[in-house]
Amino acid sequence: MVTATLLGTAQDGGLPQAGCQQQCCNSLPLSAHRYPVSLGLVDKEGNGHLIDTTRHLAGQLSIWNHPPLSSIFLTHAHFGHVDGLGLLGKETMNAQGLNLHVSSSMFHLMEETPQWALMLAQGVFSEHVFMHDDRIMLSEGLIVEPVHVPHRAELSDMHAFVVRGPNHSLLYLPDHDDWNSTLERHQCTSIRQWLNLLKVDIALIDGTFWDMDELPALRQNNVPHPPVSETLDRLGARRDGDPELFFIHLNHTNPLHDEGSEASAKVRSMGWGVAQQGQQFTL
Repeated sequence: MVTATLLGTAQDGGLPQAGCQQQCCNSLPLSAHRYPVSLGLVDKEGNGHLIDTTRHLAGQLSIWNHPPLSSIFLTHAHFGHVDGLGLLGKETMNAQGLNLHVSSSMFHLMEETPQWALMLAQGVFSEHVFMHDDRIMLSEGLIVEPVHVPHRAELSDMHAFVVRGPNHSLLYLPDHDDWNSTLERHQCTSIRQWLNLLKVDIALIDGTFWDMDELPALRQNNVPHPPVSETLDRLGARRDGDPELFFIHLNHTNPLHDEGSEASAKVRSMGWGVAQQGQQFTL
């Protein structure tokens, strides 16, 4: 059996987020804490393949029941998606020859970053540079396809991943700038058309902010993530034949963290979902 397990649902800062003194983070019970997004895949042989590596790697491996780690994929260079890489080195896991799948711009950044360059030199990773639209066969019945999407490229480009198992396929899209640029990049006019083009049964997509009024800086600085409210307006209610769709990468301020919120109720009423930490999908 091939499975995908969501090892976190929060934006890079997690929940609670450092420095936040708002009600959403203050006195938050441990049961409500959420790790930054990461996805764990297990192939038919029981080997683990991790997409995005956060500083909460120990807790996320525990959620995932510690499968033998065979490979790492990185979506992009923003800190919440890569700041666990150091835990794979000599000071902690002391990995050797771990398959690392990255884009060419991400690999160049690693070569230019002293800590990561040292890990490369020490043989922690066996590097595999992918191109847009490659098909990476990890094992029989498990294929990963990088999908380029526009997102702030100060450090590296950004790739979502389509994971294809024996029976089902899943899109992992934690970040992108906006729907117009993503759809234009793939020559599509609607979210539904793009998901159909990708031929996925499950879509885990960027739900960072609920709307543009969530933080004062969103409108002022045009923080590049499409709000969930806009995604819902574009999609409308779920139709027959649509994939299952779940929102991930939730900012600490996002009301979707609260299952009892009006926002969560609206998502459910339209036939979509809010992803849960530890949620598992059989592929």
